[in-house]
Amino acid sequence: MDSRPEIARAAAEAAARQSYGKLVAFLAARTRDVAGVEDALADAFAAALERWPQTGVPEKPQAWLLAVARRRRVDAVRRRLTGEAARDHLRLIAEEMEARMTEEDLPDERLRLMFACAHPAIEASVRAPLILQTILGFDAATIASAFLVSPATMGQRLVRAKARIRETGIPFRVPERAELSERLDAVLEAIYATFAEGWSDPAGTETQRRNLATEGIWLGRLVASLMPDEPEALGLLALMLFAEARRAARRNAAGDYVPLAEQDLLLWDGVLIDEAETLLRRAASMGMVGRYQLEAAVQSAHAARRLTDRTDWLAIRELYDALLSIAGSPVVSINRAVAIAEAEGAAAGLAALYVLGDDKRLADYQPYWAARAGLLARLGEKRRAVEAYDRAIGLERDPAVRRFLQGKRAGLGEN
Repeated sequence: MDSRPEIARAAAEAAARQSYGKLVAFLAARTRDVAGVEDALADAFAAALERWPQTGVPEKPQAWLLAVARRRRVDAVRRRLTGEAARDHLRLIAEEMEARMTEEDLPDERLRLMFACAHPAIEASVRAPLILQTILGFDAATIASAFLVSPATMGQRLVRAKARIRETGIPFRVPERAELSERLDAVLEAIYATFAEGWSDPAGTETQRRNLATEGIWLGRLVASLMPDEPEALGLLALMLFAEARRAARRNAAGDYVPLAEQDLLLWDGVLIDEAETLLRRAASMGMVGRYQLEAAVQSAHAARRLTDRTDWLAIRELYDALLSIAGSPVVSINRAVAIAEAEGAAAGLAALYVLGDDKRLADYQPYWAARAGLLARLGEKRRAVEAYDRAIGLERDPAVRRFLQGKRAGLGEN
């Protein structure tokens, strides 16, 4: 049986994984026509799947794909434009092609592309999906499944975002120091959103097939390698690694949800935890504390339980106090209330939770109702705890977590 098609497909898939974002970023950096570049690259990969089984995989697959994609761009522009506009555009592409770049000297523009995708002119909700598509090559249907919208809606949002990059001339550049903090936050937030979608995986469909948590970590590693002196980039990578280290312990053999306090510590990935600790220490040595470093420090405090067999809730509460002062949000406030309950008692935790009662965003936020239910149950307020559990159960999409909450509710008996 001829295995050349399989070898060619495997080589094309490897090239896509390693080079797709790099090629998109390089080719789109001057024209800002992200959609046109993606079309050219799609043709190039299709040509590879057609030709490589007959001719063999080239010695430098990335250089081969770059050359074919460039030719496709020239052909596309020639068909679309006429007159002076065509000559100008073709001259720009010709200048680019004259460089005859190889794999070794092709500049890595991916970070610049990510900053373009996370530009303030791009709608916040589409920044993470846009990075997924341009850097990793995800199709709209896969991204739509992960972010729980229809493929048509996601496709339209991505098309509009790419058009905005082209029409408004959004620059492909790493911002100057004066504006770097705000713009870097947008890039890191998009990466964290990618990881979070894969981590929660409420739908259990495309998100599992192309694991967004893994891809988020891959993007985090990329940014940390390209910006090794940015402590928040290191902090975000540490945060994701701490969380990923506990993946195997989050479900038992039957697939049931296991809360953090009840997880088997032997199932935690010590290698990932050690890497996260190293990253966090390096970030801390730079003397600029930020949101992701503090969130990673909370996870580090939890991870210390594998060594001490106890959780330092006072330290965690102090970290949430600091986090609340720089990144106040309902999520932080709820986690802080839980830490207060563990450190000072359920009544103190519930009081901290009630302070948030007027925030309308919490009406449909499951963790708020689950935390409230648990604290009410600890205080013997069974009827109110059941009501809160019912709200949490109704809001939860993950079947395993829903079963866990139902079990907690059932343990209170009928009211």
